[in-house]
Amino acid sequence: MAKIGDIELGEFPLLLAPMEDVSDPPFRALCKENGADLMYTEFISSEGLIRDAAKSVKKLDIFEYERPIGIQIFGNDIESMRQATEVTTQANPDIIDINYGCPVKKVACKGSGAGILQDIPKMVKMTAEIVKSTHLPVTVKTRLGWDESTKYIVEVAERLQDVGIQAISIHGRTRKQMYKGEADWTLIGEVKNNPRMHIPVFGNGDVDTPEKALENKNRYGVDGVMIGRASIGYPWIFNEIKHFMATGEHLAPPTIEQRINVAKRHLEMSIKWKGEKLGIVEMRRHYANYFKGIPHLKEFRIKLVTETNPEILFQTLDEIATALSY
Repeated sequence: MAKIGDIELGEFPLLLAPMEDVSDPPFRALCKENGADLMYTEFISSEGLIRDAAKSVKKLDIFEYERPIGIQIFGNDIESMRQATEVTTQANPDIIDINYGCPVKKVACKGSGAGILQDIPKMVKMTAEIVKSTHLPVTVKTRLGWDESTKYIVEVAERLQDVGIQAISIHGRTRKQMYKGEADWTLIGEVKNNPRMHIPVFGNGDVDTPEKALENKNRYGVDGVMIGRASIGYPWIFNEIKHFMATGEHLAPPTIEQRINVAKRHLEMSIKWKGEKLGIVEMRRHYANYFKGIPHLKEFRIKLVTETNPEILFQTLDEIATALSY
């Protein structure tokens, strides 16, 4: 049984990764319905929270049906992160997560996200301050290291545990790799199998089929897996993995009708949540996966990612249903 603090997550929990402009409330609602055991918000800038920036504050919004839910924060200044932790605690999530993994240049090259992997003592000190600043359990999401020559994750995980984190999620790449190549789970396994580790260790990276989830569980002994890119436009993946692990059989994939209904609900919630313009634009990254592997959809897909009128978008989704039902 994986536990973070007093939060019981079941035998082998599946976590929704915190993804910028993806892990928003509309998408989280769909993932929760489809079997996600623990979800994290998009990352929130500590500076933005302290300055009360509207975009950052809006990301603090969480809903009862999402629980257990973690709010993820990032930043490179210890005092700002401490203050942001206090603000985040007031939003009453179940968990506060620290982003030490984001590889994007504008984050990492300012010493935030994966950038802090170049300064492990600061990483440990910041984590200790955050743990002291909240009564909530603190978790960390990070990578193997900054580059090939600095993969210190086994030692780093132990040091973070020593200052009080209650779970760690590790993406099996270095910052330098970004999302290229294959995720290397061997070091994630080493963290998990370090006899001094007693907190849950979750693996992340390239889990895009039920088989991979099961293989990583069996081979590396992780306490659960975190799923990121494979869930975009495909919230069904959580239940598919659970079903496969329980029965050894594949769940039937969603029908065209189910895909269209969920895509329509997603678009509707996205517009309601973010406003028409942003809601439409940020939904675009999901369409390719909603209709992955379905032939003869190219012109519809092009329309979905270029059209700005919501009525035409809903109409296009209906047209796909009609075109495919013949």
